[in-house]
Amino acid sequence: MRNDDYPVTPTDDVVDVYFGHPVRDPYRWLEGEDGCAGSASETLDQRVAAWTEAQNRYARKCLDAIPGREAVATRLAELYRTDLVELPVMRRNRLFFRRLEAGRNQNCLWVADGPAASPRLLLDPAGLEPGGLAALSWFAPCPLGSLVAVGLADRGDEHDTLYLIDAGTGRWRADAIPNSVQSVQWLADGTGFFYLSRSVRTDPYSYALRFHAVGTHYRHDPVFLEQYSTTWGPDSAISDDGRWLLVSYATGTDANDLWVVDLDEWRRTGAFFRREIAVGERATFAGPVHGDTLYLRTTLGAPMGMIYAVDLNAPQRDRWRPFLAARRDAAIGAVILARGLVLVCSTSFAVSRIDRFDLHGTALGELPVPGAGSATLSANADRTGGFLAHESYVEPRAIFKVDFRSAEMDIWWQADVPVGPNRPVIRHVTYRSRDGEKVGMVIIHADGVRRCGDNPTVLEGYGGFGISMEPTFRPEVAAWVERGGVYAFGHLRGGGERGEEWHRAGMLENKQNVFDDAIAAAEYLCDEGYTCPERLGLVGRSNGGLLVAAVGTQRPELARAVVCHVPLLDMLRYHRFLMARYWIPEYGSSEDEQQFAWLWRYSPYHRVAADIAYPAMLLTSAENDCRVHPLHARKMAAALQAATSAPASVRPILLRVERDSGHGPGTPHNKRIEQAADDLGFLWWQLGVAP
Repeated sequence: MRNDDYPVTPTDDVVDVYFGHPVRDPYRWLEGEDGCAGSASETLDQRVAAWTEAQNRYARKCLDAIPGREAVATRLAELYRTDLVELPVMRRNRLFFRRLEAGRNQNCLWVADGPAASPRLLLDPAGLEPGGLAALSWFAPCPLGSLVAVGLADRGDEHDTLYLIDAGTGRWRADAIPNSVQSVQWLADGTGFFYLSRSVRTDPYSYALRFHAVGTHYRHDPVFLEQYSTTWGPDSAISDDGRWLLVSYATGTDANDLWVVDLDEWRRTGAFFRREIAVGERATFAGPVHGDTLYLRTTLGAPMGMIYAVDLNAPQRDRWRPFLAARRDAAIGAVILARGLVLVCSTSFAVSRIDRFDLHGTALGELPVPGAGSATLSANADRTGGFLAHESYVEPRAIFKVDFRSAEMDIWWQADVPVGPNRPVIRHVTYRSRDGEKVGMVIIHADGVRRCGDNPTVLEGYGGFGISMEPTFRPEVAAWVERGGVYAFGHLRGGGERGEEWHRAGMLENKQNVFDDAIAAAEYLCDEGYTCPERLGLVGRSNGGLLVAAVGTQRPELARAVVCHVPLLDMLRYHRFLMARYWIPEYGSSEDEQQFAWLWRYSPYHRVAADIAYPAMLLTSAENDCRVHPLHARKMAAALQAATSAPASVRPILLRVERDSGHGPGTPHNKRIEQAADDLGFLWWQLGVAP
């Protein structure tokens, strides 16, 4: 059935043959001229631009006409427009932190010259680029606290340029390094740093580990390790005393190699010798260094993680000393050092736990956290004091000043978000997936909501790359729940909620498990009386966008609406564009016959079929996205608009493509509010929430 309300989308007679299997691709032209450049905006041709503009106009016409959308936007603005402060970083007597003030669109960098000193503004990105679209991506102060390196990107493109700022005077140094700089690791005396940058700005597989001496031109920076594959490539971390440099190379989304370099030897002789710690294993290796001891967190033989103490003078594996054994009930994550302490952060179904040990492994007890939520730490090996940030699904972020030895803590900063006094109900449940596996889910709703089978409900998930759905405060969730809705988060396979085995159970040939877990979660919400398919919406971003589109095409009758942000959808060609070859270890590639078979079975773009009443869908993308090319959202929107039997006036297929943003980082705050109003308004309309 043709929906004549939609913008006209021509088709091409394109057929690819994969291992004898013909595959039609009628919307190939929507990929643009050349999707392999550094960002999608560089490849936009006139034909695609005109079509995109028509789709944006159509989407705006529909979204702006939603009853009550302005009320949604007003409430979201109230919830979003509050000061937000990130976890401080301590260097000597100085504190550095990012702060987003109410009314501003980007984070600013602040510094305080002592624990009791008033913070002062060090960097405001506003005005650095036309339109105020410059964003502070990251900052890295030197160990002396005298200089701070900052990464600035434009229009969300994530091609960060590094600059140096004097933390005392606020003056900018002449040093500037372009080409997507990241992972700055300072020497102890602040005279230079190791860093990663691309050799070619538009080539995402050209990263190299370099060293920069402060006050020199970056073109003279020596290269120590170049990327030699299309996996994630090199990275580094330096010990607090500047003696040891850990050099890693990601060989997949679940593995990396690790070496150590003696920087004293390098400074003395010029020899940059990498001594092997772990190479060629399908496991992850990382951790902090104290003196000559590496506290190595690894998944080698321990999918939930374990910790070894490794003498960097003799790092052979047969000399590793067990420091903390793997746990059955919690996945070990970050390992952080404070003075005389090893702080071990772990999660159980994404709820944080922090344990304290002395440097020899003697347990000193848990560090109490404010509640069941997400906790992150900022600590230094030269002091016992530091900071802890905590938030949950229903509690906005609070930052505590902590003494890690005594466990005393006091509020340092707390978000003042205008939420109501009544705390929502949070339920942690488990259900059975298609193959019988037990899967966890968090369900949030206002007190008094009954299981009547008719509540407007949103199910969100991710299920990939070992990333957990951690409990964080989100204004759009608060707004949904206070209107009587139910919001659920699935802890699906592919994530990191239950360690590396849980991740691997949802990657490569096992990817269908993730979709089955989400389908079973939706069925649970209906069977348990929370909602019904006509009142159920699905939300996902990036890999989560792939998730909800897969569910929407495999089980279109299961949900009324889908919000699909910056998604991967053409899984036969995804790896050809931008930086997507990085994800072949997670998804596989259609260039391999066996992997083609499983990608073909679930690729959402290829599963669209004519005359099916698909859920209403809001697909979003951005032309400065350097990760996921907007071709996915374009082609999927065109295919669904042509195929669905549902009337456009009832269950529309909408495409919103942002011109001045990317995959998410760096998006101006006012734009985030507008986007959230579109998303929430679309769901309210489709799921029958009264305006």
